[in-house]
Amino acid sequence: MVMVMVHGDEKGLVLPPKVAKWQVIVIPVPYRDANTQEIFDACAATVKTLRKAGIRAEVDKRDHYTPGWKYSYWEMKGVPLRVEIGPKDLANNQVRAVRRDNGVKMDLSVVSLVEQNWDEFVEALRQKKLILAPWCDEEEVEKDVKERTKGDTGAAKTLCTPFDQPELPEGAKKWTYWGRSY
Repeated sequence: MVMVMVHGDEKGLVLPPKVAKWQVIVIPVPYRDANTQEIFDACAATVKTLRKAGIRAEVDKRDHYTPGWKYSYWEMKGVPLRVEIGPKDLANNQVRAVRRDNGVKMDLSVVSLVEQNWDEFVEALRQKKLILAPWCDEEEVEKDVKERTKGDTGAAKTLCTPFDQPELPEGAKKWTYWGRSY
């Protein structure tokens, strides 16, 4: 009961990724005229990619429920990230990602879905390196990174934004250098 009180809101549980059974749920969004098999294949490929990166992911293949019902169901369960794949996403070679904690929706290219692993980020910090990473420029995200990286040598924070910006992946606003604060 305490877990629900601390990690919940009016929609249900809000679980941190480390304790959630599934960190990502992938939901197919088929339309009447769409090739549903192609959408289901893309969902399976996405789950395979996420699992290969060490992320606990699952696809909701149940066809007797609408996508909206599935969204609500998985929000109540507290899954931290929902990935939606529909015909428009297939055409644009992207997925729609929705965060459970704040409801922010991001369109991400399939190629950049799992580019930098969190463990690699933390390892680079441990080695006192600077990390150039795409960032959404949201204060809540920086606070979350600070909280998750607290340790004996200080927490990670954004340091500066280079003037020359490499090409941005979908969902990011700018490239930023991250490092430890001492």
